[in-house]
Amino acid sequence: PAEEKAQLLQNSEYQERMVESTFLYLTLDLPTAPLYKDEKEQLIIPQVPLFSILAKFNGSTEKEYKTYKENFLKRFQLTRLPPYLIFCIKRFTKNNFFVEKNPTIVNFPITNVDLREYLSEEVQAAHSHTTYDLIANIVHDGKPSEGSYRIHVLHHGTGKWYELQDLQVTDILPQMITLSEAYIQIWKRREDDETNQQGA
Repeated sequence: PAEEKAQLLQNSEYQERMVESTFLYLTLDLPTAPLYKDEKEQLIIPQVPLFSILAKFNGSTEKEYKTYKENFLKRFQLTRLPPYLIFCIKRFTKNNFFVEKNPTIVNFPITNVDLREYLSEEVQAAHSHTTYDLIANIVHDGKPSEGSYRIHVLHHGTGKWYELQDLQVTDILPQMITLSEAYIQIWKRREDDETNQQGA
């Protein structure tokens, strides 16, 4: 209740603290995958929009963290946008017995991902470029212990996408990239003189 919350916020234990920290990559949390099957006894592969999991960084979404000693809530907000962003989609969770993989498909556009709304108003004023295009997408296929990796890479000169696995290189359509179990993504900030990529 609001009254109880207001009283608790008076205690030092519940005081908000703001900490600024640098990051190498942004971790995106996937919702828990459902365990049920559909009417054809096929496992349902859940899907989530990229912007839903990016909401973690909008400055208002709270996430609960539990440690051995305490529980606390955190909110995240971006304070600057670098030329390149790395997203790490948290597919793997480890418990006492084994590593589990979340198969949720993330629906994402290849180009024009605008992160302006994840900045505070004063920070927005200092950023004229807030739109990103995907340039690399690392995919994990199979089980956590015995899976394999593929990478989708944009050839900047031609605007074409290629899939690399070991020594094999093949063309790939941009639409096919979004159907994969993306694990790590690299995004490049778009500058004024850059136009849309071909085929995206």
